[in-house]
Amino acid sequence: QVQLVESGGGLAQPGGSLRLSCAASGFTFSNYAMGWFRQAPGKEREFVASIDWDGSGTVYGDTVKGRFTMSRDNPKDTTYLQMNSLRLEDTARYYCAKRSRTGWSTVADTYDVWGQGTQVTVSS
Repeated sequence: QVQLVESGGGLAQPGGSLRLSCAASGFTFSNYAMGWFRQAPGKEREFVASIDWDGSGTVYGDTVKGRFTMSRDNPKDTTYLQMNSLRLEDTARYYCAKRSRTGWSTVADTYDVWGQGTQVTVSS
């Protein structure tokens, strides 16, 4: 069974940090690019970050560039999202997604498997 399970969400203060993890199972993780997306209540889903199959290339959404870092550990079938300098507007549910190809993408429709998400709340 192909599955993605996110963890690491929670409550953080503005300026703080959180690290999200996404554990994959049921497929050959190292063959595919991965991505993170987020969605806040009443807003459209937003691209956050994506990483190539081997971690050699990454791309970030404009709102998180310079603050968030995506990485992956293929032997552990896990991808991460390190979030620093958190802002109130980073509050959202964060979703991990598997792409159907090896290269990164900002387009949600090119991802074929999605996790259930993990909630991140930034509040003082």
